[in-house]
Amino acid sequence: MAVYTQVSDTDLDKLLADFDLGQAVALKGIDGGIENTNFFLTTEKSGQQAEYVLTLFEELDRDEAPFFVELGSWLAKRNVPVSYAIEDRNGIGLKQISKKPAIIQPRYPGAHLKRELLTANHCAQIGTALAHYHQASKDFYLKRQAHRGVFWWRRESERLAPFIDSESRDLLSEEVARFDELRDTYTNLPMGITHGDLFHDNALFHEDKLTAILDIYNAATAYWLYDLAIVANDWCLDENLQIDPVREQALLKAYSAIRPFSAEEHEVWPQLTRTAAMRFWLSRLEPWVDAQQGKGSDKTLKDPDEFKQVLMHRIKSPSQL
Repeated sequence: MAVYTQVSDTDLDKLLADFDLGQAVALKGIDGGIENTNFFLTTEKSGQQAEYVLTLFEELDRDEAPFFVELGSWLAKRNVPVSYAIEDRNGIGLKQISKKPAIIQPRYPGAHLKRELLTANHCAQIGTALAHYHQASKDFYLKRQAHRGVFWWRRESERLAPFIDSESRDLLSEEVARFDELRDTYTNLPMGITHGDLFHDNALFHEDKLTAILDIYNAATAYWLYDLAIVANDWCLDENLQIDPVREQALLKAYSAIRPFSAEEHEVWPQLTRTAAMRFWLSRLEPWVDAQQGKGSDKTLKDPDEFKQVLMHRIKSPSQL
């Protein structure tokens, strides 16, 4: 179970005293978290029970967390189906518990869908929602550099180079260089606040309807099309780790119906799908290499070869907007 920080009954009661949510009835750790600790929280007020999610930020400090709290509130007020921090009696959403920044969020109906169950309809729904997310965040008043953006992947690809095979080393180096060239060549690509990690397990569906987008804690100021490429590289994969063109076209068509693509975006799409695959290959490769070097942590490890295969497929079979 990915619960890195335990919460005592005393601390929980103290936290809830600031809210009008009632008394705690149950607190259950949620499996699968990688960067944060999450609990299902059940409260009771006037004989009625309600369900919430308590999140403790494990990697964000109290100076970083306000960006995400403000963004969630901003998007939710503009009818984007994202999870957001519930405010206490004083209008404060960001709290502290067990010495960690923390928020209480609504618990939404539905569940994560396994990748093999995703259809063109699901991809169209997430495409529509992501376009609304981008449009709604266009005037958001804060900016943030990606924690694992271009400077990170330059540094980490060089740091890991001595510990990986020559093919992987050359491939990483080439993709980093190709993105640098893209940035220098295309200076007017639409950008704004992105989600940054909208994998299928960061969305909930109930009766085949999208109910919530979760985990906005990789949000940053970046190319919107790169954000869409992250989605395509996960939601549109088939059992052979190749892109299903039917699902991808459903995603792209639904997104562009809300935010039409620019001429430059049509040109850079093939490369950004490669860059997105490279980024997640590298972010999964990093902890594996560190673990092999005796620098591991208790964080969940995911197979890095999956996104290496996606990258190779994107190179061999580029798609078009």
